[in-house]
Amino acid sequence: MTDIFSLDWDGPPFVLFSVPHWIALGCVVAVAVWVLGPARHLSPMAARWWRYGLAAVLTVNEIAYNIWFWVHGLWSIQYMLPLHLCTLFTWLSVIMLLTRSYRIFEFAYFMGIGGAVQALLTPDIGIYGFPHFRAFQSFISHGGIVLAALTMIALEQYRPTWGSVGRVIVGANLLMALVAVVNWLLDSNYLFLARKPYTPSLLDFLGPWPIYIVWMEVIGIITILVLYAPFALADLRQRSPITASKVRR
Repeated sequence: MTDIFSLDWDGPPFVLFSVPHWIALGCVVAVAVWVLGPARHLSPMAARWWRYGLAAVLTVNEIAYNIWFWVHGLWSIQYMLPLHLCTLFTWLSVIMLLTRSYRIFEFAYFMGIGGAVQALLTPDIGIYGFPHFRAFQSFISHGGIVLAALTMIALEQYRPTWGSVGRVIVGANLLMALVAVVNWLLDSNYLFLARKPYTPSLLDFLGPWPIYIVWMEVIGIITILVLYAPFALADLRQRSPITASKVRR
């Protein structure tokens, strides 16, 4: 039997939008639908245990990820610091789930979901297809980031505001500036600011360096606005004269 924790994987390679990829995406979507639907009716105690359980899964999964790199001699400060967007939001999501931090939620909803969805669609896992550990780890990590933010909306009634949009845009640019300095000091490529990833990704369509960074900024702002759109539309509907008259009745 092929070792699912091996470095030299000779099992099925990961193929973008293959049947296993669609099944993994379907699993994430199914749990997300449950969180936004039936999970809203959980008791306070059950909701708390869901938050704690999801935080535990994300923590164990991320620790296992670091151990795998360490055991195979691949762990390095240039690659494994929690400065890639999804690694950062894995840990921030854990803190958010445990402390119910609204400030973290603002960033987790926009930046966490925005980055994790792209990673779910175009995983950076090289040759490691299912059932290799790296395939499961990637989808658990990125799926968990999405589920963590949705959990705060569904179970804690959190929601972003226009103020959140502004804070996230400013915060994201400050993060990029800080990480760019770290990349220069360590000769690393956190946030893919120094070069594109080696596996296929959205960045392949955005031109050469540094042009793709400008497009990353544009796409990031568009993503934030798209993610805010459901809340903006709900606010407009509440303020409409027709809705207001129905509420008064």
